[in-house]
Amino acid sequence: MANATIGYILHSGKNSKAGYYVKAGFRDILPNILFRGRLKHEMETCQRLYDGAYIEDRVNYYCRFNERRALGPGAQSIGGLLKRNHGSTYYYDSRELLQWFNPDLRWNYVFGDVRDIPPYPSIVKSRSLSNDTHALGSEDNSNSVLLKLDKCRHYVFLRDRRPFEAKTDRAIFRGYIGQRPNRLLFCNTFADNPRVDVANTLSGGSPFAEEKIPNSGNAAPRLSLYEHLDYRYIMALEGNDVASNLRWVMSSNSLAVMPKPTCESWFMEERLVPGVHYILVKDDFSDLETQLDYYSSHLEEAREIARNANLYVDQFRDLRRERYIGLRVLEKYFKLTN
Repeated sequence: MANATIGYILHSGKNSKAGYYVKAGFRDILPNILFRGRLKHEMETCQRLYDGAYIEDRVNYYCRFNERRALGPGAQSIGGLLKRNHGSTYYYDSRELLQWFNPDLRWNYVFGDVRDIPPYPSIVKSRSLSNDTHALGSEDNSNSVLLKLDKCRHYVFLRDRRPFEAKTDRAIFRGYIGQRPNRLLFCNTFADNPRVDVANTLSGGSPFAEEKIPNSGNAAPRLSLYEHLDYRYIMALEGNDVASNLRWVMSSNSLAVMPKPTCESWFMEERLVPGVHYILVKDDFSDLETQLDYYSSHLEEAREIARNANLYVDQFRDLRRERYIGLRVLEKYFKLTN
């Protein structure tokens, strides 16, 4: 079992947290003046390098309001952000962009898995879609301004050399279920279904935790991301907010299978098109087997979805462009709120 644990850690397919923290920690100790002094040059350089219409479209997608808005009484200076008060990945990912701006600028932020729409313009990792009937508050989600946060965990892209038709003709789900109704429903419905390999992996991160949670279906150790790629279909089920596996699934030759998203992030889940980027199933999963049967007998359509998904993911691979868009989002946010 210990060997299995070490093997999982070394070959999980996930981003290296150690490498992330070394790089982020080094950047954090650099004097902010080094970044602020280069902001204008970086903006002008990237403006020449990248398609202006594309950049503008994404900036306005993430920051949807175009009029001046008040920050409210709880706003803080960006220079006052402290690592000890927040999850370190949220701190480092926001600091990577905030370092380029005047520390006296003010902002609101809500770190973590967010669905509720804040009362004032706030930086968030995720937001409910405006058509999500489960969202609390107004249907207008424009006070939720998206940044690319917790990216070490969420932005993982894989290299998949196995073609779709060579994979096992089943769907797989491995994930922590907890009390999430959609995951409980899925796992209990398909626990004994031969077309679906489904199991609950418990919180706490143990690769070999196999205890049973009542009403949670089967329980099993975690699998590496590459072990998931043995399957043609990978379930992408939302957790506290977005489906965290969706990005790496869409970078592979397997197909993401999911109900219509109710939450989105920097990945712009609202722009994903059923039958083009992923396989759509009903919220109660009653048509899952029908959908699997269809695409297993229409291999070219399945391969086309995988190609489209790969192309969609490709737009997030240029890290300099991603940073530039993040800087532009904050620039717009500060101009309209400060």
